[in-house]
Amino acid sequence: MNNLAAHPDLIPTYEPHRLEALRPYQVLSVPGQQLFNDLVSIVAKLFGVPVALVSLVEAEEVVFAGNVGLPGLERVARPDSLCSVAVLQDGATVYENLLVRPCHLTTPGAAAALDLQFYAGQPLRSADGFAIGTLCVMDHAPRTFSAEESVLLASLGDVATALLDLRVALETDPNLAGALRQRVDARIGQSLTRIDTLASLQQWEATPDTEAAQDYRRSSREEATQVVRGLHAELRQTLADLPR
Repeated sequence: MNNLAAHPDLIPTYEPHRLEALRPYQVLSVPGQQLFNDLVSIVAKLFGVPVALVSLVEAEEVVFAGNVGLPGLERVARPDSLCSVAVLQDGATVYENLLVRPCHLTTPGAAAALDLQFYAGQPLRSADGFAIGTLCVMDHAPRTFSAEESVLLASLGDVATALLDLRVALETDPNLAGALRQRVDARIGQSLTRIDTLASLQQWEATPDTEAAQDYRRSSREEATQVVRGLHAELRQTLADLPR
């Protein structure tokens, strides 16, 4: 877990190796793609937060390939985004209370302008190990971020990366698109439906800290972990089966 608020270094604006690794993914630099919107909807429900994003961090701006919770926001200048900090780290970058410990690496007031007080972002890495973007969750209120949640976010980051790799393959070879897209979209849809059901059961409890609500939350997290593992395995197998 990295909290960089105490390190007032400037974010590098030119990183040739990382930006070169990002180049194949720039065919996906279209904000709000449905597949990634579906994924971040799942992520937001899993963590119980209003905002989740899949970002691609380019040289001058950050593009949100998937966005739930910040409607109409498609891209921001790189200095205005916490994702531009998270993409440079080895593990999750976490700010549990941006009012108390703000990030000094981004434009002052950028997070406050969106009423964001919590941020956790996992870097997404290309096959050669360079971070190209992030999967992040955000909240309008401060909150803690447990070690268990950090592991889950990393696992979901693996799914996001596999989806990015698959979409690059589909975009660069249109002959692959139809059947594979249906297969992946169907699995994402099944996952989202199941999480929606579990989340609804949890929301029925008027008092969220009751034993029943905690049981629902635990069941949701356990099943979600299995869903994430199964989805990642299927995506990696799909990628391995692609014609070379």
